[in-house]
Amino acid sequence: MHNLKIILVGYRATGKTTIGKLLADRLSFNFIDMDKAIESRENSLIRDLVKTKGWPYFREKEKCLLEELINQQDRLVIATGGGAILHQELWPKVLRAGMVVWLKADQETICRRLAEDALTCSQRPSLTGGGTEQEVASVLAQREPLYKAGSHIAVDTAGKTITEIVDTVLAQYKSRFPNNG
Repeated sequence: MHNLKIILVGYRATGKTTIGKLLADRLSFNFIDMDKAIESRENSLIRDLVKTKGWPYFREKEKCLLEELINQQDRLVIATGGGAILHQELWPKVLRAGMVVWLKADQETICRRLAEDALTCSQRPSLTGGGTEQEVASVLAQREPLYKAGSHIAVDTAGKTITEIVDTVLAQYKSRFPNNG
């Protein structure tokens, strides 16, 4: 039995952690939030890690963890960090490791969710140094083609309930891998 992984990709605030936990629960899979795993391993918040060691250091840790996860156990739901898609050299392996789901939302929805999330400032360091709307627009323009090319399915999370999103992903997973759910 292969492909017993669901790998969630997408920009910040598209629901990767929330959806991932519920998917794992519904499938009786393990769940890993890559950002939380890196914080645990480094004994540091990502914000502090980026401040002291820089984005390249964080991206290297992210790449190593992603490679480790796609090569290990099955029955796993992985919530990647928003920038994990930048590790394009790993992406053919990621696509073979399981079903890659792009959780997407429009810029307005993402900005609203970031503004509503009290942890945004403390946990999510700026990627560009610009304001939120400018940063979201700039980074989405860069990453959306990568998310589109690097996923098996895309699920728009804007205006949908968590249950609707989870049900959509599960239906796709069960239709692709009918004997693995």
